[in-house]
Amino acid sequence: MKKWSQVILNKLPQHKYAINAKLLGDDSECAWTNLGYWDDASSSYSFACQQLAEHLAQAVQLQPKDRILDLGCGQGASLKYWLEHYKIHDLEAVELQQNCVNKIQKHLQLNAIHCQSFLDLSQIPFNNRFDVVMCIDAAYHSDLNLFLNSANSVLKHKGRLGFHYLMLSDQVLSSKQKIKYIGLLKAADVTFKHLKKQEHIQQLIQQQGFDTVQIHDISEQVLLGFSDYISKQSLHVQQRGMDHFKIQMTAKLCRTLFKDGVIKYVQISAQKK
Repeated sequence: MKKWSQVILNKLPQHKYAINAKLLGDDSECAWTNLGYWDDASSSYSFACQQLAEHLAQAVQLQPKDRILDLGCGQGASLKYWLEHYKIHDLEAVELQQNCVNKIQKHLQLNAIHCQSFLDLSQIPFNNRFDVVMCIDAAYHSDLNLFLNSANSVLKHKGRLGFHYLMLSDQVLSSKQKIKYIGLLKAADVTFKHLKKQEHIQQLIQQQGFDTVQIHDISEQVLLGFSDYISKQSLHVQQRGMDHFKIQMTAKLCRTLFKDGVIKYVQISAQKK
């Protein structure tokens, strides 16, 4: 019995946020694992993921001289991108998955990588505050206020913040519709009650001491783009199991959210006062 239990456990993802990057199309050591930014130039999964990171970097006006903190960095592809394309010399990261932290420590040279929740940054003994804090495709798993408060605690005066989140449209939902989205999002580890409309999000960010707030709806490039990409892949003839199922369900969720138009995928940037 114990042997069969171990076989089943070995088939499950190592962590609730773990993604089999090889099934998505990236077999590199420090693989990308975000939803990607898909446009006419997005010829591959890796390039689409890079595009999502690049759009965020441009939004916060990333510079080589910046001291940067990358939150929820996954297997380290974004870190490698900052090092190689932006020539960043002062880079730290926070990641919850220990196996990802181990991989990053082995393959990349950073100032530091911390195995910790990014909602509790005040518990990490950073030497100095940061010019830029970025979180690619991960902040929406948490309460916005908690995320903002945590990021704010480690940012310098005039520091820049960039992240992705989910935003409610102005549609008025019935109780039945709310129950539907509560269930759909729970499967993706997103809490429906944490989501706000644009005006409320803007207010929350400003109340946390930020200005120059920019909120851009990139639902078509991300949600529809990822779902279209997965629908065109031959995952059904590759590896079966929980990894495959998780990817397929994520793609279906993305398509449903985009088609319904109730929940938007947005890129947010702001500057600390």
